[in-house]
Amino acid sequence: MSDLGRELSTAVVAFHEAVGARLGVSAVDQRALALLGKHGPMPAGELAKRINLTPGAVTGVVDRLEDAGLARRDPDPQDRRKVLVRAVDGVFGDVFSELSAAMAKVTARYTPEEQQVIGDWVVRTIDVLKEQTNKLSAGRRPPRS
Repeated sequence: MSDLGRELSTAVVAFHEAVGARLGVSAVDQRALALLGKHGPMPAGELAKRINLTPGAVTGVVDRLEDAGLARRDPDPQDRRKVLVRAVDGVFGDVFSELSAAMAKVTARYTPEEQQVIGDWVVRTIDVLKEQTNKLSAGRRPPRS
């Protein structure tokens, strides 16, 4: 099973590298864009916290996203002195629509009960990955098995 996990991880990374090449952005830029797509507009400082970057580094991310036509900076309607970063509508549509359709076909092969088990596994895997990411980001090494 661990070989399958590695193979899945490699396939996901390769897919996102291809997405990045198509959109003209890096993996960290994609993470920022995905957060903006999911959570909506936010100040650059909030985006920096959520993707674990310094404010200076996130400025570069937002600049690249803007240059690629994927995000924009808008005045905050609550406080016009502030700026919100927002994903441009429809950014992921072209890139992910074919993947979504293909994954819907895969999902349809399973019963609702099996989908529940798979969903549970995915949620738990995401939790483990976030935990390991936080440990690595904090400079700690994961335990050797």
